[in-house]
Amino acid sequence: MKVWVKSAKSAEDLAGVLEPGSYDFASVHNNCLVDPAALQDLNHLSTLHGSTSCLGAMTQDGMTSGISVFAISDPAGAYGTALAHFDTDPRTAAKEATNQALVNASRIGERPELVWVSATPGAEEDVLQGIEDVTGSDVPIIGGSAADNSVNGDWYVFDQTLRSNQGVVVSVLFPSSPISFAYQNGYSPSPHFGVVTSATGRTIHKIDGKPALTVYSGWTGGEVALDEAADDGQTILSASTLWPLGRELSWSGQVPSYLLAHPAYAHKNGDIELFAKVNEGEQVTLMNGTVPSLVDRAGRVAKLARASGQATDRAIQGALMIYCGGCMLSVQDHMPQVVSGVNEALDGAPYLGAFTFGEQGSLLQAGNRHGNLMISCIVFG
Repeated sequence: MKVWVKSAKSAEDLAGVLEPGSYDFASVHNNCLVDPAALQDLNHLSTLHGSTSCLGAMTQDGMTSGISVFAISDPAGAYGTALAHFDTDPRTAAKEATNQALVNASRIGERPELVWVSATPGAEEDVLQGIEDVTGSDVPIIGGSAADNSVNGDWYVFDQTLRSNQGVVVSVLFPSSPISFAYQNGYSPSPHFGVVTSATGRTIHKIDGKPALTVYSGWTGGEVALDEAADDGQTILSASTLWPLGRELSWSGQVPSYLLAHPAYAHKNGDIELFAKVNEGEQVTLMNGTVPSLVDRAGRVAKLARASGQATDRAIQGALMIYCGGCMLSVQDHMPQVVSGVNEALDGAPYLGAFTFGEQGSLLQAGNRHGNLMISCIVFG
């Protein structure tokens, strides 16, 4: 296995700097303002998995505002990618894409070692169900939701021939070398928690029988509150980035693992819309993040990914990373430190980090989950 990570301002420039030869798998992540068509036209990128990333991406060489590719040459492995539009429903689309990806990998009926997924935001829980309909729940699913630069819906996913602003692209990975991964957040639980007593989909109506916004605003000490003079449906994405809601799903020793949901919109009736689904009866805890914790966490997750594969003392080929776009925007001035921390954790190996509007990963004892403000890392070789 050999890994290359390259970046450029345009797809045409990136196509020109890719080393000649055949790539068995390529994951491309670009600023939504950059057209990836020139890479879609390359015959030697036969398995192309693409998704937009907020403002660009990060690699071992630093931040880029254009387009980046993580490419693998692995003749002894097998890789397949497919895209499906949400023409029927997201679960069915994800099932169809997964089945077609297995066909494209010439591994029909086999269980991949890992599934890499990118979907447009809004129905990620259904997408995970659709993939598991094919692979079962034991195959780890890791990825991130497509993102634009201003939450205007300019995101899209793509493969070798198609592009969709409402769809999913799925890759099945059967690498010849070992892989390992980690999926975590960079937040700490506060003393505040309550039970969701009324919810519909991704909207929480009440916590402990009280309007959700009233409870949540009180927990944050008024840091996130409704502007009474503004229209209904106010965005609170920026204000709530350091104050997400967490659900305790599993434990690692004495340490609980939390899956986060990012409050996105506040309504005058007290409802809070999230970027992830929270069910009635679930306990939610107010989580707290700081700029230093979000800066340090990416490197720590990369180290954990290496440790989970017992690869801390030997060279690796490369890594794919998902870093929440909301976290990136909150620590944007400190991103050189984030890049440096990941470089140190990976001993300078090539990597690509995408900035996403939703993160999917596999949690110990809790399986494949969709969350927000999360970080994941896959280490190859």
